[in-house]
Amino acid sequence: MTTGRRAGFSPTRWTAWILTGLLALMPALGAERAGFKVKRGTNISHWLSQSARRGAERKTWFTREDVAFLAGLGFDHLRIPIDEEQMWDASGKQEAEAFALLNQALDWCAEFKLAAIVDLHILRSHHFNDKERPLWTKPEAQEKFLQCWRELSDVLHARSVDSVAYELMNEPVADNPEDWNRLVAKAMTVVRAREPGRVIVVGSNRWQSAETFDQLKVPDNDPNILLSFHFYEPFLLTHHTAGWTSIGGYTGAVKYPGRTVEDGDLAGVPEPLAAEVRRGSRVWDKAKITEKMAKPLAMARKTGLPLYCGEWGCLPAVPSESRLAWYRDMVAVLTANGVGWATWDYKGGFGLRKRDGKADQDLTDILLPK
Repeated sequence: MTTGRRAGFSPTRWTAWILTGLLALMPALGAERAGFKVKRGTNISHWLSQSARRGAERKTWFTREDVAFLAGLGFDHLRIPIDEEQMWDASGKQEAEAFALLNQALDWCAEFKLAAIVDLHILRSHHFNDKERPLWTKPEAQEKFLQCWRELSDVLHARSVDSVAYELMNEPVADNPEDWNRLVAKAMTVVRAREPGRVIVVGSNRWQSAETFDQLKVPDNDPNILLSFHFYEPFLLTHHTAGWTSIGGYTGAVKYPGRTVEDGDLAGVPEPLAAEVRRGSRVWDKAKITEKMAKPLAMARKTGLPLYCGEWGCLPAVPSESRLAWYRDMVAVLTANGVGWATWDYKGGFGLRKRDGKADQDLTDILLPK
């Protein structure tokens, strides 16, 4: 006969059963926070961003076959830059074809089990290389930026938080870093109103530089943040002969590791270009790369948040031996420090595909060793 208990009942055992059940549920309950993970990827540049391609040309620039190819190489995610002027017309109306292309790309990523980061790359009010950036001076420009994220969230919120993340803005360049910190806080509030579990990628001011990472104010008590920096150092190497840069006119020798440009290589180079190259030339090696990543690494340790290098790459104008040595050291440093990454870029000037469309096998062997 029992007195209010079933035979064999033990309060201690019952408590243990409850705790065991709760512990078993915890991975499922926490999956939305911990499920989005990125290790190695590439940028799909010059498609929905920084491109005049439209119509059939835009549709065929990036296809299901490209996603299959990248997944087959061993990438686990893609960073997909999008520009305001491609996704919305001047009145703010969504461009249906561009949104359809973005959604189709995300469907392909899901099909081939690739995660994706949707990166709001360039705004009408902010281009990272423009001298005038109304985003920081006009409240209406900031409101338009926030509206972009309201609408992107409306369109994409049903996508699994395990497979799609949002990057608030590419390479912010504010004269006052607090302007960027305040805008981050506003944009986070907009996205979090609907999507508390979505991973949001947040980068540092002034071209997402490692040097400015200690100026970034990371929102408190939000575990669903991926900290992001970009790395193109030494710039004289990675952007050798790049016509859009101030050092693009230098066509002499560059090398890595060692001093990027020797004084003797500047003979005949006119001033003030020679002076600028001279100022930018340093001795670089794997230890120097690690040193230059110190601030992002410190922020990741301080916050307990994961760290991501969302852009890095070196133009093929650099002698192959130096270029590949730089890539090897970058992979080694990022891997040793647990930093996920995406190269710049897939089919652009830095590309994983050469200008003839063939894969750069030497490069992919370094990035994705078998």
